[in-house]
Order: sequence, then C-alpha cells, then structure tokens
Amino acid sequence: MSADHRAEPKDQEVRSLSPEARKQRARHGEHEARSGVMAQLRRILGPGSRVFEVAGRVLAGTYNEGFIHAGNLAYLSMVAIFPFFVLGAALFELIGGRESAQGMIAAIGLALPPTVAEVIAPVAETVMGARSGWLLGLGALVALWTVSSLIETIRDILRRAYGTKARLAFWRYRLLSAGLILGAVVLLMISLFSQVVIGAAQQVIEARLPQLGELIAWLRVSRIVPALGLGGSLWVLFVTLTPRSYRGKAFPKWPGALFTTAWWVSVTAALPVVLRDVFSYDVTYGSLAGTMVTLFFFWLVGLGLVIGAQLNAALAEPEKLAARPAEETTG
Repeated sequence: MSADHRAEPKDQEVRSLSPEARKQRARHGEHEARSGVMAQLRRILGPGSRVFEVAGRVLAGTYNEGFIHAGNLAYLSMVAIFPFFVLGAALFELIGGRESAQGMIAAIGLALPPTVAEVIAPVAETVMGARSGWLLGLGALVALWTVSSLIETIRDILRRAYGTKARLAFWRYRLLSAGLILGAVVLLMISLFSQVVIGAAQQVIEARLPQLGELIAWLRVSRIVPALGLGGSLWVLFVTLTPRSYRGKAFPKWPGALFTTAWWVSVTAALPVVLRDVFSYDVTYGSLAGTMVTLFFFWLVGLGLVIGAQLNAALAEPEKLAARPAEETTG
C-alpha cells in the first residue's frame, strides 16, 4: 500500500473527566487499561494520589468551562439583582411590611464589597419605591422570570460539571427555579426579622437590665448568625440544582458550598484593598468605574461558583459504584 493511500490519523476527542463520562468508561471496562505499571507507579509515587487527581479534574473543568460561565453569571447577576429587589418589595407588601423592604438592601449589601454596595444600593432603593399596587405585582412576575434565568444558568453549570443532560421540559425547570427564588426571598425576610428582634432585645437589656452584660455579648455574636445564611443558601442551591442522579449521600455537596462561601467572603474582603492599592478603575472607565467594579466582582463570584461545582463533580466517583456489582459477582 503506497504512502498516498495511508489512512490519515483522526482527531481525537478531548477526554472528559466529568463523573458521567468516568462512569460510562467504567461500564465499558476502560478502567482496566489503567491497571498497568505506570498506573501503579502513579498510585504509589503520585503527589497526594487522590488529592492530586481531584485537583486535576477541578483545574481541567474550570479551564474548559469556568471563564465562559463566569462572564455569563456576571452579566445575568447585573440583570437579575434589581428585579430580585422588586420581587422582595412585592412580597413585603403582601405581608404589610413595605417599609421593612429597605432592610433587604442592607442585608444583601453585607455580602458585597463596599464599592459594589455603593453602586447597587441607591438604584435598588429607587427601583423598590417606583412601583405600587398592580404595577408592583406585574413587575414581580417579570422579575421572577428574569431571576429564574440566573438560576437556570447555575443549573446548566452543574449539569456540565457532572456531564449530564436535561431530562425535564423547559417550563418545569422554570417552575422549579421560581419556587427556589421565592424560598430564597422568604428566608431573607426571616433573616431580616431575626435581626430586628435581636436588635430590639439588645436595646431593652442595655436600658433596663445592664447587669446582664454577658447576654448582650452573646446577642452581638448571634447577629453574625444570619450572615452564615450565605453558606447555607449556597448549600441548598447545590443540593437543589445538582442533577438528580448525583443528589444522593454518596456524592457530597458541602465541599463546593464551603469553597464557594470562602471564595465569596475572601473576594468581598480583598476587592476593596486591591482596587485601592493596585488598580485605578476611575482613570480607565471614568463614570462607569462603579459599574465595571460590580461586574468584576460578580465575575469573580461566578468563577468561584464554577470551581465549587467542579469540585463536587471531581469528588463524585460513580465509576467505583458502577464497578462494585461486577466485583461482587466475580468474588
């Protein structure tokens, strides 16, 4: 056969490291190909073994998906955050506490860097006070649809991390997202009311029972508890939006939620310092500097969310569960 008629080498598909792809390879027996000498050496001499492998999966997944989805999340966060305030104002009006809706801005501002909060808070106050009556109800419906787009993006991030595909109709996913959003607003309202109750109790004790100083100190510490709602909310988000086949106890969700919470808090603390000492956004963007800083913050938070999703997916090892019945039957 002449050289001209030799078969050209085909382009090889990029090897996916998602849990679903690893499970499929295990079902087809591809795990046996890794039991050679080099695989044994990697298991014995590899730096950290499982830690090294998980880190490689996270880095590969983040490199392939992270930067694209981080930009998408940053854009959708800017689009959805003010409709979220409109939705909150509508729910507060239903329970007759419209004036308490302003506290929602302060509560969300605690999770943002001061520079970002200064950009969002004035606009949020204007947006929440611009509607009333049926206009507020109509705005809440539009807001629910807008914010659900952000939730569906996070669902897609988790779906890609695990290598699965959508199994329900589009409208059913939207309804689930709407329920999740309403639940988040209700939890935020409970958090605000708990802050008010704790603050009132602290003032009463300071005024009438000054001898109970230790109780006042405990109440001050307890005011931090609502801030822990960020971590709890992220955990609920991961549990709810993770593909159904990976929601079991065999596939933990808390590592991704914990990492994303730590990442979020770190970015919130570090961003003002970095902007003050390293970057000069005012010189580059002028009057749009605040908007660009807000987008940059949401981009960083989105990147942390993608890393958290990839971490949960990297820790999931369905290929071992798939291989277990075969081992039991041959044993």
